[in-house]
Amino acid sequence: MTHSITTPVSHTKPFSEQASLQATSRLSKDDISKSKTKSKNAKAFKKVDMYQVVTEQIIAALDKGVKPWVCPWQKNTLGEGLPINFETKKAYSGINVLLLWAASSEAGYSSNQFLTYKQAQALGAQVRKGEKGTTIIYYTNWEKENEQGEKEIIPMLKSFTVFNVEQIDGLNIEINQPQSANEPCVMLDDVEQFLKNTGAVIQEAGDRAFYYIVTDAITMPRKVLFNRIEDYYATVFHELTHWTRHPSRLNREKNPNIIEEVAFEELIAELGSAFLMAEFNLFGNVQHENYIASWLTALRNDKKWIFKASSSASKAHQFLMNTQAQFLR
Repeated sequence: MTHSITTPVSHTKPFSEQASLQATSRLSKDDISKSKTKSKNAKAFKKVDMYQVVTEQIIAALDKGVKPWVCPWQKNTLGEGLPINFETKKAYSGINVLLLWAASSEAGYSSNQFLTYKQAQALGAQVRKGEKGTTIIYYTNWEKENEQGEKEIIPMLKSFTVFNVEQIDGLNIEINQPQSANEPCVMLDDVEQFLKNTGAVIQEAGDRAFYYIVTDAITMPRKVLFNRIEDYYATVFHELTHWTRHPSRLNREKNPNIIEEVAFEELIAELGSAFLMAEFNLFGNVQHENYIASWLTALRNDKKWIFKASSSASKAHQFLMNTQAQFLR
């Protein structure tokens, strides 16, 4: 992928903080004096529109026929395929998964582990000079008073920069040996157990994969019709993500425009499948209809669309992982 959001290593502060400092330096003393009566967080400055930047990155990839939510590294990473923080070992989620996968694919990183500049320093390591980090996002709340004197909570999007461990010197990194590819159509016990534990009704018949909400059942072609078992699992994970939309589960909101709803739900399922494949460190292709044209239209019309879809996909991924909890006690 040729378009990623990168930040030079010399810029270690989040953009929002830097922009705030720059805006403050341009204020006169009178301006600063007047601003004291307002909340510190209410200082106005022009920020990068991260929604637009990320959306344009996704559009650029799809225009080239590249899906930026495909896990880029091979099976020699520590942990699973989802990007994780090297220090906390916690997995990133939502849109950050896509951003880190896309940046890693472009740079050719084989590790799924990341650190902030300060985290690396605290571990006695150092980001190499000239390395560029990847900007990812988080949400925070801004509290302010309205005209009636009541407090209002406004969600705000902020950004910070992380570096892949391959950009950092001085870390003790465990390197696993690459796993061999699976034989065609040989079932994987851990994935089969996962599918069983979800409680979803999965039946094999015909040559189409689909989830039918009326009967609350998933229909899949027989495994032998797939070139590789990974392709079967990618496809069943896609349908399993659809399965989570049922009113008795996540009950995802419906769109009165059926065409838009189908495109949105298909993107959620596509991302959900990618997250689950990464969870099991598998690499396969969803054998399903292509909705790229519809996605491009929606992305160009709504800069927050990919954020909403990735958030819903993360919720579906987490819901499915939570179905395993009772079997792990």
